[in-house]
Amino acid sequence: MIYTISKKDRNLFGEIHLDGSKSISNRALIIRALAEGHFEIKNLSKSKDSELMQSLLASKEQVLDAGAAGTTFRFMTAYLSLQPGSQKLTGTDRMKQRPIEILVAALKTLGADIEYLDQEGYPPLMIHSAKGIGATNELVMPANTSSQYISALLMIAPKLPNGLTIALEGKIVSRPYLEMTLKMMEYFGVKHSWEDNRIHIPQQSYQPRDFLVEADWSAASYWYAMAAFSDECDLTLHGLFAKSVQGDSVLTEMMKGLGVTSEFRGNSVRLQKSVEPVMPLFEWDFLPCPDLAQTLAIVCVGLGVHGLFSGLETLRIKETDRILALQNELAKMRAMMTKLPSRFSKTSNKEFYMIEGEAVLGNTPVFDTYEDHRMAMSFAPLALLGEIKIEEPDVVKKSYPAFWEDLKQVGFEISD
Repeated sequence: MIYTISKKDRNLFGEIHLDGSKSISNRALIIRALAEGHFEIKNLSKSKDSELMQSLLASKEQVLDAGAAGTTFRFMTAYLSLQPGSQKLTGTDRMKQRPIEILVAALKTLGADIEYLDQEGYPPLMIHSAKGIGATNELVMPANTSSQYISALLMIAPKLPNGLTIALEGKIVSRPYLEMTLKMMEYFGVKHSWEDNRIHIPQQSYQPRDFLVEADWSAASYWYAMAAFSDECDLTLHGLFAKSVQGDSVLTEMMKGLGVTSEFRGNSVRLQKSVEPVMPLFEWDFLPCPDLAQTLAIVCVGLGVHGLFSGLETLRIKETDRILALQNELAKMRAMMTKLPSRFSKTSNKEFYMIEGEAVLGNTPVFDTYEDHRMAMSFAPLALLGEIKIEEPDVVKKSYPAFWEDLKQVGFEISD
């Protein structure tokens, strides 16, 4: 399927009720499964990933298929390590190419009984009932590993007989995601300490409390991109908290210099065009907020702004190799994403990518999505600049099922 997307004008007016954050929802679901009693989760994400998490947690089947949901697979790996019986945890072909060894090795150190069913270090897994899990209560892990691995371990930590201490070696990747996990655990009564690079969680119980899931700042980023491309904008996004636990809430700061202002009113934010000129160069380290990188690359190209991006290390092991996918699709608009020579990284030990070129849409470019929801949604705002086509648009169901309907609500024309 291919969607053709366009808009008759470049004005953006209306109100959008954003779905609950997938990241927060999936953590809340795991915590509820580990808690001493049931509690209500309000504004739970309607994403495919969160629905999948719910069904897997409720399933009595021996084979559990996490599909393409990386967060779901990683959180379920840790959760199942504490459960009785044996379960096979599998996923799509792409999931079977995504490494899981660091998490599995950590769980085995704690006493988990996990075996690889195919390639060493990769899904699928057979997870057996563990005997004596928690005899070891300290882990040493590379700090630049996926925050999802560490979050998975943190959430099961209070259930271990001696709690858990995780010592992180090196520079921490995506610290805001770890802080999100710990803040949510705190909400449910679980205390922790974080000194230097050591996180300690004693053995304790999650206390059931009803919980409201805030809207997804990653989803908001696509609307900020549209606002940046608009001639006139007065758009309200509902469900977003000014004091957010999500690292992606840094989006409001990012977009100040790219032509969009943010005004919070309760749990909503109003987007308008800025009177200040757009900056000629946008420089950002995406290490704490990698899910915003694709959107901001498109914003730069749509505005003709040079972008200097760093902190993209985790993008190659997402739903697709997001760096390669961006390079391929930007080229269709005569724009480039180029890795800078290593001499630019010597002083900071970072990899830098330069985004160059202003979008030339020409004869309705067709953008591939690579089975990646964020590719579809980050390129969609370009329809404000001219007609575009998006292949396999249904991938948005992974995190934002109502995305295309919400676009229609503010005047976009979409046909297949």
